[in-house]
Parts: sequence; C-alpha cells; structure tokens
Amino acid sequence: MIDPWGSPMRKVVAAGLAAVLGAVLAGCGGGAGDSGTSTVTMWMYPVIEDQAKSRAFWDKVEKDFEAANAGIDVKVDLQPWEGRQEKVTTALVSKKGFDLVVLGPDQIPQYAAQGTIAPVDDVVADAKDAFRPSALAALTTDGALYGVPIYQTITSPIFDRKVFTDAGVTTLPTTWDEVKAAAPKLAANGVPVLMYPGAPETSLNLSFYPILWSYGGSVFAPDGKSVAFNGPEGVRALQMLLDLQAAGGLPANAATLTNVIEGGPLSQGKSGFYHAAANIGAVQLGAALGPENVAVGLPIQGTKRVAFGIPGGLVLAKASKSLEAAKKFAAYVASPEVSAALSKESGYFTARTDAKVEGRSATATEFEKSLEFAFPGDTHPLARQVMTLLSPEIQAALQGRKSAQQALDDAAKQADEQLAAAR
Repeated sequence: MIDPWGSPMRKVVAAGLAAVLGAVLAGCGGGAGDSGTSTVTMWMYPVIEDQAKSRAFWDKVEKDFEAANAGIDVKVDLQPWEGRQEKVTTALVSKKGFDLVVLGPDQIPQYAAQGTIAPVDDVVADAKDAFRPSALAALTTDGALYGVPIYQTITSPIFDRKVFTDAGVTTLPTTWDEVKAAAPKLAANGVPVLMYPGAPETSLNLSFYPILWSYGGSVFAPDGKSVAFNGPEGVRALQMLLDLQAAGGLPANAATLTNVIEGGPLSQGKSGFYHAAANIGAVQLGAALGPENVAVGLPIQGTKRVAFGIPGGLVLAKASKSLEAAKKFAAYVASPEVSAALSKESGYFTARTDAKVEGRSATATEFEKSLEFAFPGDTHPLARQVMTLLSPEIQAALQGRKSAQQALDDAAKQADEQLAAAR
C-alpha cells in the first residue's frame, strides 16, 4: 500500500496484477475527440479519505474548470492506494491510462530516468515564488520539476501531557537528550517515554529516518551509488533508541509495534509521545485523552530539526495526447483557491504560501509550524527497496539480536549489493 506518507506497498498476487494490467490497458489516455475537444484524465487517490466527500469535491473541480475552459473535457478517475505503483508503471509503459497522476517525491526519479514523464517547470513558472521551496525541491529531479505541488504533508511530535506531569517532568522534551533524561522518570511510573513503531511494515519515514536525519545522517551517499545510514550518525541514532529501550523508554513490543494512534499505547496513556505523527493522529489522541492533555511540538532535535513531510505532485505523462490541456488543468488544481479547498477537505496542508485556508484548528496551526523543517526523505529510484532491507535489521537490534553497528552494517551490505546490481 502506498499512501501520502510513503508507506511500503503491499505485493499483489499474479491474478490481481493481471486484472490491473487489463484495466489500465483498456483505459483512456486523453487526446482530442472528433469534436475537437481535448480530454484530460487525472488519476486521483483518497487524499480526501471520505469517499463521498472526495467524489463531490472532484466533481466540482471538474465542472468549474470545464465551465471556464471550453473545449477541454476533464475526467478525474478516483483510484485506490492499493496497487498504485504497479498500475502507474503499467500505464506509463503502455502509454495509456492517464494524462496526470499524483505521485510522491520518492516515485518520480525512476519514471524520470525512464523518460515516461515530462517536466512541468512551465506550469508553475508564473507563480513559482508562491510555492514552498521545499515542495518544489522535493519534486525536482536532475534540475527539472516533474510534479506540480497540490498538497503538503507534515509530521510533528504529539505528547500526552499528563504522563509527563505525573512523572514530575514539567517541560516537554525538545531534544533527544531531553527525551533520554525524561525516560527513567516516566519508566518509574511504568510508562515508556517514546512510542516507537518498530514493525517492518511501518514506513521508516515515520519511525527511524526522522531520528537519523535529526543527527545529520542520510540514507544514501551523495552520489546515490551506496548507502550511508551505517555511518556514525546512523549508529548514534539507533544506539539512542537502544539506550532508551534499556532505560524502559520504549514499549516492550516496540519491535513489532505499528504507528497506529487510535487504540494504541499512546491513546491508552501507556506512552509519552510519538515523534512523527500526522495531524489526524493528534485529533485521535485528543479524542482519547481529552484535547487539554495533548500537545504538539516541533521536530525533536538531535543536531538539527527535521520533519518528514512530502508534497503530492501532479505528474504529466510524456505520452499524453493533450499535453497543453493537461498542463492547464494541473495549474488550476494547484491554484491557491483549489489547493486551499483541498487542504480544508483533506486535512493536509497547502504547498503554497498564498493559499488561505479558513477555519484551521488550533492543532493544525501547531502542525503548520513544522512546515519550515519539512524534508521529503532521501529520494532515490531504489528508496523503497532499501527501506525493506533496513527495517528488519533495525527490528533485530530492538529484539537484542544485533548491536546498532552490526544491524546497520548488515543492512548496508545488502543494500549496496542491490544498488550495484541496478547500475
């Protein structure tokens, strides 16, 4: 499953994939009809979680755009997250299916390298200064912009104030050193300070990577030909987790715990905070503990503050038969008015600084403060594959089967072999 937070995708069985291929190959890919009307097909995903609200929102976007742009017929095709990677890849290779599709920064490099998507620098040229620089940078590969930003995600720490107060910790931690100092105090009350989700199915973007980045580390070497997570910064980050664990600072099941807030240890008062939560997580925590007991903080600092957050970008299929019409529609969806409306409906944030979202909650306003620290992760064509190799090794360290250095070195060996084979 692939979602806006970069979670690992699930494998599809052969029969399911065959059905997917058939559906894509039968799909429309734009072009001008006999009447001269240009058709633009956009694949959209459940950015607005409620299906009925999502359909109503995009129906209105279609109608409003078409009313102002005679000769362009827009079809917003609502797709599931499940199987997205396979369907998008097949559509681009077959040159059928869509003109525009929403992708994240870690998906774009592979398609840019394949030459199946087209740059969209000209789409944002007139309003470039209005987009968040981090959003444009995240969707840029080899100096070219391949995604028009239409929304922005961000993560921040969310705290259960009460468990800290009960342990005599009156100031919530803002650095990892402060987290380590608070750990024994909360542990004395039987509460681990950090709800760390070590289950391999949890994206490392929402578990280990933010800690790695906060210590100045990176997943890949600058040239992308090898990994770098087993360097001093990575070892320091993982050792910090192991030190917390030894001090009773992690849940006993941290190695198999997911980052689910609702019904999880944090919402049950059995953990102090989660370091990489989405806004919806804070809402769920408030519903469980009472809003007055929930606090949102800035990214926890190691040597710097880094918040995982990615823009959703409208990507243009190079084979589109309606390139100019598709670009026009992409600019419309990314306009301040539409992006503000999408933000309000979805709960995500805008990728523009001139989009005004009315009625923001106090919690969302706190999350917005972390946007200046937004980082989309180390983008690389094999980023997801490397993640699947590293996750079980970190789990092994949490289970006491490997040291921090050994776990990271073992993962690096596998990852470097895979990178070398791909060259």
